[in-house]
Amino acid sequence: MTSNRTLISRFPHLRQDFAASLVVFLVALPLCVGVAVASGVPAELGLITGIVGGLVTGVLRGSSLQVSGPAAGLTVLVFEAVEEFGLPVLGVIVLATGLLQVAMGMLRLGRYFRAISVSVVEGMLAGIGLVLIAGQLYPALAAKAPDSGLGKIAGLPGAFLDALGDTGALTSLAVCAGTVAVLLLWKHAPAKARTVPGPLAAVGLATVAVLALPVPVATVEVKGLLGSVQPPTASAFGELAGLGLLGTVVAFTLIASAESLFSAAAVDRLHSGPRTQYNRELVAQGAGNAVCGLLGALPMTAVIVRSAANVQAGARTKASRVLHGVWLLLFAALLPGVLAYIPLPALAGVLIHAGGKLVPVRALAVLWREHRGEALVLAVTAVSIVAVSMFEGVLIGLALAVVKTAWEASHVKLEVVDKGAGPVDAHLSGNATFLRLPKILDSLESLPQDRPVRLDVSGLHHLDHACRTALENWAARHSAAGTEPVELRMAA
Repeated sequence: MTSNRTLISRFPHLRQDFAASLVVFLVALPLCVGVAVASGVPAELGLITGIVGGLVTGVLRGSSLQVSGPAAGLTVLVFEAVEEFGLPVLGVIVLATGLLQVAMGMLRLGRYFRAISVSVVEGMLAGIGLVLIAGQLYPALAAKAPDSGLGKIAGLPGAFLDALGDTGALTSLAVCAGTVAVLLLWKHAPAKARTVPGPLAAVGLATVAVLALPVPVATVEVKGLLGSVQPPTASAFGELAGLGLLGTVVAFTLIASAESLFSAAAVDRLHSGPRTQYNRELVAQGAGNAVCGLLGALPMTAVIVRSAANVQAGARTKASRVLHGVWLLLFAALLPGVLAYIPLPALAGVLIHAGGKLVPVRALAVLWREHRGEALVLAVTAVSIVAVSMFEGVLIGLALAVVKTAWEASHVKLEVVDKGAGPVDAHLSGNATFLRLPKILDSLESLPQDRPVRLDVSGLHHLDHACRTALENWAARHSAAGTEPVELRMAA
């Protein structure tokens, strides 16, 4: 009795955290496996990343209630990296990503990720969601997916037509569709049934159905936990000399960091406990990714689905996420054979559902009505990711966001006072940048050419070199063509 009281006094929220950890474990289990399979790596590597997310990242300071693990948002990037460089090099990429994240956190750069345009991040997630949905429809049809994002989308009509005459493909599609249906309808299930998380219920029901009805459906290949661990070799580290691999590391770092820190901001809105310390959270994510890299596992991010489940289940401290890692470890060590019964189309259904959540259809409609520039940034980022690749698509989105901001910030106003006789007074105010030069010069060239002009630019908050030079050239041309020179009043 005394020992129990001592334990409760040291961990006053242990009961709530214990219950929450079980919920998070049940949510994380199918997602860890599904993300690994969709990434083209052994299913066990997804479990390893989930375990590290609980036992390593979970004990570190940063955000106390958000949960880390393999994320659907990195699935496309991981698949492309494994296709291009091979599975042995994945550990090097993830290790380098983790070390970069630790360095950025130590340099206190974590807070700067909050300055990334929300439209770019949402566009990135939407692009990932579209590619993820298109890619997972192929295993749902028992077909091989093309490599490129455009190829996946363009090939879907043909894949569906081919499936019409194939009983095995139609059966696989039915399992996938049933899984998605359970996920969509689970919120309407009785309250007692909803104590089981939707993803686990959907995959469990699909597994039972496939076992009860002997149908030809592909299942997860099991290699064993230790057999799946592939620490990077010395030759794999040699790949870091290539620019292509370095670009992939940068992409992993930026996307994983942004997704984790945006997730932290979202989780902070779900509870009233301690706020996220962004630099420490970046260090924690980096430490977890470094360990994952040494084990040859998948990269990790903070995952909003698991984090929200953690908060909603009543978690109070980081003990819940650490315990969820313990349950994943026990499952991987004691019950790995269970994975072999899970149908691949059921996992595809889970990821299709997750991909659909990444595409903000309603938010985009609202954004289009209220902030069309932001909606354009979101849409261009998403389309670029589908058409080109993850890294280039994000860069295109960031560039467009910068141009949009520069355009909006360079608002300039020209006020003209013309009394019909004597000099014309013109006053420029705002921010004059090269982006507004056409408007400025059109307005100035419409002024009378046969009368003196007094142009006052002292009201400008900013006058860049291009505008200054253009104004001086216009003044010189006007003075040469008119009867009176231009008086250009610059700021003191």
